[in-house]
Amino acid sequence: MVRVAALDLGEARVGVALADELSMYAHPRGFIPAKPRDAFLAKLKELVASEGITHWVVGLPLDMRGGEGDAARKVRLLSQQIADATGCEIELWDERLSTVQAKRHLDASDMKKRNKRAHIDEASAVVILQAFLDRPARVPSRR
Repeated sequence: MVRVAALDLGEARVGVALADELSMYAHPRGFIPAKPRDAFLAKLKELVASEGITHWVVGLPLDMRGGEGDAARKVRLLSQQIADATGCEIELWDERLSTVQAKRHLDASDMKKRNKRAHIDEASAVVILQAFLDRPARVPSRR
């Protein structure tokens, strides 16, 4: 059985979203501190064990032309570390405008402004994962 989760990698925090058992809907799962790196990877391993995660969808920060810069290279490196630490497959997913879309979703809610800031990372992970789940072929591909 495939169980997919998404990560919105940030310098300080990493937003997490988890797909339901049918891989139809993305659900927010909070955030994990990005540092220290060993603790971050250990927390991901715990999530894999407790939730049965088999695949990670990781937001890849491309520029508006679709090119990769330093941020994308860092994400590729960290994604390999995540794959090595968790034993899960990794799918890199274009995250352009995911934070903008997540902010719009939060703005449309009745959530207070202070709470919105606390939830933006997981909301971005939900946007990334839902886009991945909604694609025509929803079976994760191998890297």
